[in-house]
Amino acid sequence: MKFLFSLYLIFFVCPGVSAQKFHLNTFAGISNYAGDLQDKRFTFNQSKFALGVGLTYELSDKIFIRTAVTLAKVGAEDKYSKFFTRNLNFTSNIYDGQLVAEYNFRNLNDHYLSPYVFAGIGIYRFNPFTHDTAGNKFYLQPLSTEGQDFYQNRKPYNLTQFSLPFGGGVKLALTKNINTGIEVGIRKLFNDYLDDVSTTFVDENLLLNNRGPKAVELAFRSGELKTGATYPSDGSQRGDSRYKDWYYFLGFTASFRIGWLGGNSEYNKTRCPVL
Repeated sequence: MKFLFSLYLIFFVCPGVSAQKFHLNTFAGISNYAGDLQDKRFTFNQSKFALGVGLTYELSDKIFIRTAVTLAKVGAEDKYSKFFTRNLNFTSNIYDGQLVAEYNFRNLNDHYLSPYVFAGIGIYRFNPFTHDTAGNKFYLQPLSTEGQDFYQNRKPYNLTQFSLPFGGGVKLALTKNINTGIEVGIRKLFNDYLDDVSTTFVDENLLLNNRGPKAVELAFRSGELKTGATYPSDGSQRGDSRYKDWYYFLGFTASFRIGWLGGNSEYNKTRCPVL
């Protein structure tokens, strides 16, 4: 996040950069994830809320550089799944930063509507947690539920990682200074532990000796369903590491040109664009 705020400062202190080429952006919508606790790659099921704010710099009428920070939440429970009986669940706050290039297919100074696409680089922080049957909150990474740090050279996963953001949407120009729209933003991750599930079960006694009874309790929770299921044997499938996790946003955007309230700028004049 410090990286993004540094970009803001650079933009504003650079000589010759006009404030009227900057746009303040806002985002409000839903967030979700694709991973081992979801049956579908893209779904509205178990989605959460997301809010974002950022800045866009106008390189030309169609090309923009955009940076933004989004605060979101993702989570899922596989007790709703048709395929799994692990009874696992997780929730994680997401702190997402992006620096992307955006291309508008039409000039919004001359048209009301334009589709657009974007892609770039990003960074995000996550920290999956769950609650036990008594309602107590536990962060999952320190519990090493798949034997990270003591089993088969599995390493603890980092909670801050890079991503590849991309997506697109449609903008509606209300004036030369204000536009609104709908956007889909997708994050390709290089991490399969957003939900703390990736590979295989580790031996129950080994996990117990290294991380304690709470780790065993939260690594396999089918016993809470009173089905008589017992802890799986060492090496049994828990997740699928062949496919990395993703998360994505869908929502409404609004953009406001910075500096348009003052002066006699051409951007303050009423216009009559065409579709």
